[in-house]
Amino acid sequence: MNALARPFGALLKLIFDLTNNYGLSIILFTIVTKLLTLPLTIKQNKSMKEMQEIQPKLKKLQEKYKNDPEQLNIKTMELYKEHNVSPFGGCLPLLIQFPIIIGLFAAVREPGTYVFGSQAAYEAINTSFLWLPNLTVADPWILPILAGLTTYLSSATLTSGKSADQTQKIMTYFMPVMIFWWGKTFPAGLTLYWFVSNVFQTIQQLILRRPQKELKEGLK
Repeated sequence: MNALARPFGALLKLIFDLTNNYGLSIILFTIVTKLLTLPLTIKQNKSMKEMQEIQPKLKKLQEKYKNDPEQLNIKTMELYKEHNVSPFGGCLPLLIQFPIIIGLFAAVREPGTYVFGSQAAYEAINTSFLWLPNLTVADPWILPILAGLTTYLSSATLTSGKSADQTQKIMTYFMPVMIFWWGKTFPAGLTLYWFVSNVFQTIQQLILRRPQKELKEGLK
């Protein structure tokens, strides 16, 4: 955990030194880290889209060879090869991002340890932001509600369409409630990070879902 959190803590401290505003530093920190992991996210989305496109053919194979598992495996691999699709293509970027997420989470949750060098140094800075008198303590309502709502929006953009299975649909409604509950107990700085991350991810997904041609025309 220490090795994962220290680099992100150093980045957050650098941004804080430039802004001298802890709340704004968390927002900028979240945007910067999201941009850094954007290539992995694009690769993951591309792999997921490719897998979704061959799902009808895959289902036909499963129905045709349901009594012949060995032949089903052969035909499935042939289908993947024909369309140049890897069944693990969407997993690898996610696995790479997982330790990054752990490091980010630890740095924002324990800034005294990973960002400012000591709890005393952290407590000495001004941690008020907008309506929040202190980002070191939990915001009981507003920020957790915003975090919960944006968690729903973020999940909905990922699971929308016929490709979403029942488990994904359940998580779309379960996660916002859980994040709201956690947000009522976590330091407000951590909940702010989660809220900004959700907003960025929702916008990112909406952009990535646009047809490539439409996106290029919009950039002209």
